[in-house]
Amino acid sequence: MPSQHEYIPSEYVRLDHNDQASPELILRSTDREETPFVLTFRPVSAGVFRTTFTDRKHPTPPYPSALCPAANWGNEQVAYANTEKTHTVTVGKAKAVVNWEGVPTVSLYLNGHSDPIHADLPYRSYVVDHAGIAHYTRYKRETLHVGLGEKAAPMNLSNRSFKIATTDCFGYDAYHTDPMYKHIPLLINATPNGVVAMFSTSHSRGVWDIGAEIDGHWGSFKVYRQAYGGLEEYLIVGDTLQEVISKYARLVGHPRLVPRWAFGYISGGMKYSMLDEPRAQDALMDFANKLKKFDIPCSAFQLSSGYTVAETEPKTRNVFTWNKHRFPNPQGFVTDYRSRGIRIIANVKPYVLENHPEYATLKERNAFVEDPAEKGPHKAGRTRLWSCAGGASAKGGHLDFTSKAGFDWWVQGIKSLRKIGIEGIWNDNNDYTIPADSWEYALEDFTKKRGLHGKKVGLWGRAMQTELVGRASHEAVTDLFPKERPYVLTRSATAGTMRYCASSWGGDNYTRWDDMKGGNSLTLNAGMSLLQCYGHDIGGFEGPQPSPELLVRWIQLGIHGSRFAINCFKTDENDNTIGGVIEPWMYDETTALIRDAIKRRYELIPYLYSLMLESHLTAKPPQRWIGWGFEKDPEVWTKRGMAGETQYWLGDALMVGGVYEAGEDVAKLYLPTSGDDDEGYINLSAPHQYLSAGWAKIRSEWKDSIPLLARIGGAIPVGKSIQTRAPGDVRNIADLPDDDYRGIEIFPPQGSSKGKTYSTTWYEDDGIAADPKISKFTIQYHSTETHVTVSLHPHPANEYVPVWTNVSIILPVGDKRVVIPHHGAETQNNLEYLQVSDSRRRAVWKGRNKHE
Repeated sequence: MPSQHEYIPSEYVRLDHNDQASPELILRSTDREETPFVLTFRPVSAGVFRTTFTDRKHPTPPYPSALCPAANWGNEQVAYANTEKTHTVTVGKAKAVVNWEGVPTVSLYLNGHSDPIHADLPYRSYVVDHAGIAHYTRYKRETLHVGLGEKAAPMNLSNRSFKIATTDCFGYDAYHTDPMYKHIPLLINATPNGVVAMFSTSHSRGVWDIGAEIDGHWGSFKVYRQAYGGLEEYLIVGDTLQEVISKYARLVGHPRLVPRWAFGYISGGMKYSMLDEPRAQDALMDFANKLKKFDIPCSAFQLSSGYTVAETEPKTRNVFTWNKHRFPNPQGFVTDYRSRGIRIIANVKPYVLENHPEYATLKERNAFVEDPAEKGPHKAGRTRLWSCAGGASAKGGHLDFTSKAGFDWWVQGIKSLRKIGIEGIWNDNNDYTIPADSWEYALEDFTKKRGLHGKKVGLWGRAMQTELVGRASHEAVTDLFPKERPYVLTRSATAGTMRYCASSWGGDNYTRWDDMKGGNSLTLNAGMSLLQCYGHDIGGFEGPQPSPELLVRWIQLGIHGSRFAINCFKTDENDNTIGGVIEPWMYDETTALIRDAIKRRYELIPYLYSLMLESHLTAKPPQRWIGWGFEKDPEVWTKRGMAGETQYWLGDALMVGGVYEAGEDVAKLYLPTSGDDDEGYINLSAPHQYLSAGWAKIRSEWKDSIPLLARIGGAIPVGKSIQTRAPGDVRNIADLPDDDYRGIEIFPPQGSSKGKTYSTTWYEDDGIAADPKISKFTIQYHSTETHVTVSLHPHPANEYVPVWTNVSIILPVGDKRVVIPHHGAETQNNLEYLQVSDSRRRAVWKGRNKHE
């Protein structure tokens, strides 16, 4: 265990006691005058409070992942009261009480509750621990703890301890590996009576212990231990997860817009770019030909770093270079792929090996993170970095993005890729596993902070560089094409990285049934940490090839998520420079099943894309814990209900389950209830039965479907089962068809809706613009025993006009009712619905103008 040097200041005086008109509190410790600590507490907005705990040797984070906002109460009333040793602030429905009769403690309350939703641990709250800080708080047993970016399954983080650090965890175990790729010290505690989040802005390494450590004297507690610097922490309270996550998003930034093409099938595989004979470019064109042969739509290809491997020994990866034997005409290759509707997402790594042709120049310009122990004027820190094959390494340096030379070189490199037509940037291996806290940054672009607290990596944090490389990639592509939304994919991330990167994924996962299941938990925690266009490498990045059954199950699950990608390495024992690939047609007996699943993915894009636009506007994750919106259902608060492994909501309408063992064909799902008026669910697979809320056994043959249910009263917009042109794509060199069809799958009750009208709103835009006009459309319907009456309402403020005009209404399998328009709606007086056939035995009613 690391050394422990705890010191707990326990005597404080108030410094702002003469200013009774301020809701801010400033305390200074007095028991060690030579090293006084200052604790500040102030409300930032309704339900958001900022605490700092610092001294001159423990400064606030010098490069915080969120900037401190100005106080903004909105329409909420602010009230505060003081006694000699207490400070109370109420903002709207949240009340904070700070007591400093000894060691200061903060307690937070929500209206209507006498017990605090958050409370510091008495006598041991804000603690100095050598170069860092520890913050101890009370632990609520049997409640839900989520967040921290991505952490090993299950979703509930309670009773466990996690490193706040990042590493390249190639072939990780989804249930045991820690740390992984994300550095996001956001911990959310959800209870039936409210939600509280604790968020540190530091990029320093640390540990979050969530009730795993128990002490006979201190009882059960949580503790965040930050290795370096002082504490800057935000406490966020609200009634629901959605409320707290939205407030968190206002601190760190809402999820970025994602181009619509990124919701299609994204293919990949390291093997292709590593081939010399046949050369990679030819192998990739053959892959594109097979996509056409097997009638499988594909929107993008992740080009692994093999394109940068040197042609001569040592054959290492040299970022921003091209292997001209493998790719004799890079621009021609990119254009050929684009003409087939497949965009290229190019892999880039923010380090430079010593044999890179520009290493010496970059070293001379001080573009690397420096090691003070190195000799000579240019102290580039040298360490072993991944070089070519699986497990192979060579010496090199981490680019320092606080160095002007390093930042500018990266920007120019990204621009060189973008100029030849590459439309996606894949920030990979950006975990910054710098070996020593004593290494130093240049801090050339940080003049206000430079020299104030030193330059050592430990204080500023390795994860700071992850954030800055995201910024550099983002600035490069937006500078060239400012009117198009950039697509930057990042493996590692901080809370601030997603201001620059549109998407992330779970890294180098392993081919196991358990890892497919555990991936659901990672996705849900990522979403609640604002990584909301997120997914996993379908079939597993490393490990053995998936069996036909596992591959089909994983694809069935994967199409129901915000990011759908098949990419892998698959170490080959005979040649670990190339590896294997997963291809949709790799098993004859499953090719048709996989094709149908991928085409269903394309049908779902309007729904998935709408969820992304909603995420961008409201910070609501597309994939959600089963208790989301069902907090009054006691079953969601059980151990099984909080695990997040086997099922999740996709939006408000679909409950997605899975089968996670070979040979199994039955899944047990919990269908949460909203109360006595709950109307239940429809099984979208055979036997297509209506189900009441509660536990249900769902039969699921692997060659048919995973368990998939729709909530009665819901609706989802769908499109064509092929790749279509995003309306904003003016460079349609692939001659893709227009997105001119919109169907609405509705899920009415089995009989009459008893006067109740169901309503669903979805979002659309042009799919490309950096600053788009986002329009909203609402579908409403109600039912009798014989009819379903439907009305469509474009919102009056809509500026974006889609290509489609009327919509088709799609009923569940077996529903033979007649669909009619609600002619009370002004826009539908001339509309009628005609029944047409559907290959899935569903009644489809095509809307048209009566005069057509």
